[in-house]
Amino acid sequence: MKPHDEPHGWGALQPPPGYYAADGRPPDATQRSLILDWAVNQRIATGWRVESRADTQVVMVRGQPLNHVLHALLMVFSCFLWGAVWLVLAVRNKVERVALTVDAQGHIVSVNGPS
Repeated sequence: MKPHDEPHGWGALQPPPGYYAADGRPPDATQRSLILDWAVNQRIATGWRVESRADTQVVMVRGQPLNHVLHALLMVFSCFLWGAVWLVLAVRNKVERVALTVDAQGHIVSVNGPS
């Protein structure tokens, strides 16, 4: 799977300084929640939306599924001319999912899901 589109200069998906304790202790639950919120906001800025949320994990999705029933009806009513449009849309359309998890050390772990 190709890497996700992120604006230049963002680098790794880690929060800026100040989200971690100054003495090097692992972040508490509140800090981990803030770190996860920061990562979610970065993804939302690039067109992702939240599909589900838990305390330490968020599943995000980008793209819309294709309405095959609507396209099948359009194809039948247009005497199969709409089939070419449907084929192009089916090939180019994709739905991406990613699970963002903040671990006990406060690092964001990103796992790409099935399309």
